Amino acid sequence: MAMTVEIKNGKLCIEIDLEKPTPSSSGKTLVVASTRGNAVTEVMVDGKPVTIGLNAYIKK
Repeated sequence: MAMTVEIKNGKLCIEIDLEKPTPSSSGKTLVVASTRGNAVTEVMVDGKPVTIGLNAYIKK
């Protein structure tokens, strides 16, 4: 999973690679992008790194 994160014009911009749809652990959805938990980024807000937990999915 490749993810880039930056702040542009006061907005947090996240770009993440799409994956081949795979079933979620519950089996109710198909995951197309995920950080697989929380990912600490190099983007700073108030001198502290931003942590992102992202799941993108489609319903079956």
